[in-house]
This record gives sequence, C-alpha cells and structure tokens, in this order.
Amino acid sequence: MNTIRFEDRTLIPSKVVCVGRNYSEHIKELNNEIPDEMVLFCKPNSAITTELHSYIHEELHFETEVCFLYLEGRFQGVGVGLDLTKRKLQNKLKEKSLPWERAKAFNHSALFSHFVAIAPGKSEYFFELTINGDVIQSATTAQMLHTADNILEEIQSFMSLQDGDIVMTGTPKGVGIVARDALFEVKLIRDQSLLVHSKWLAQ
Repeated sequence: MNTIRFEDRTLIPSKVVCVGRNYSEHIKELNNEIPDEMVLFCKPNSAITTELHSYIHEELHFETEVCFLYLEGRFQGVGVGLDLTKRKLQNKLKEKSLPWERAKAFNHSALFSHFVAIAPGKSEYFFELTINGDVIQSATTAQMLHTADNILEEIQSFMSLQDGDIVMTGTPKGVGIVARDALFEVKLIRDQSLLVHSKWLAQ
C-alpha cells in the first residue's frame, strides 16, 4: 500500500477523492458546462506515486490542485498535488456518457507534495505550477466554486472518509501535456509565507 507522511506520522490513504470543475476558467478552457451539483470521483491507493510519468499507454495531462489531508474527523493537512489524466480517453468516455475511472484512476495518476498542518481559522492559499521555470498554472483557493468546508460536507453526505484520505479540490486553467524531461515545481503560499515547495522530473 502507498503511504504519505504528515508531520511525524506515516499514513495509508484508502482513497483520493477528487473534485471536478471547481474553477470557472478551467471549465471554460475544456468547453464544459458549470455543473448543477458538485462533481466528485475517486482514485484508489494504487494511483498514488512519487514519480511523474509522461506516458502510460498514452500521453498524460497535468492538473495542479490544492489537496487536503483528512484526519480525526476533519482536514488537518494541506499540500499540492498533480492529478494526471488521460485526456483523449476521458473525452471519449464523456462523449459516451461513461464513467471517467479509466482516464483518471489508473496506477501512478496522483502525485503529492508533503503536507503541512492547517493553521487555525480561515485561510486562503495561493498555489502555482512552473514547468522549466515558466509559470503555467496559478490560483487561490478563494477562486474555487466550492469551499473546502462545503467539499467535506458533500463528501460525507454519502461516503465515509478514513484517516489519511486525501481530497483534491480541482484545478485552475492552464492544464496541458506532461512532456518527458520537463521539470515540474509546485508551491503553496499562505500570507506570503512559503509552506510547500516540491519538484518532479517527468519520466
């Protein structure tokens, strides 16, 4: 089973719950409609990886997302992740009104930075992705259509979360193809303080 580290603990996420279509500009760039209800889907533990792949049977697209770590009944940790997508396959599945799992929940489709503790009170997070030094994606959590609290409430209305589970909150505009040998860097900032900085070299 794949594990993650949070402070001095090693945790085994049973699943990763993902929010789709949570940034209006990303919805526009993929020519989708704003949904009437929150879009949620899951990735299994086997999706979690520490390596960034550019190709798994077909080219992959990156989506940078703020991620929350669930522990003891609430979100306790925050970090940044990459949701990898087989976009061509996803589009084919969407055209046929079929589920997305084959395009989203495959092995090695979710990467995460380390997680840091969430500070008390309401916090707005800024996050960005650079590729080879160029800023490709950036946003704040204030731009999300659904807040972290609303996301947690909606998930728990029909699904139980286990300690160590991760929630990915959706991606802003700027998604694209993972190119081999490209250097991906993600940052998470709160109140002008750098909380997270992680790097991956695409294989």
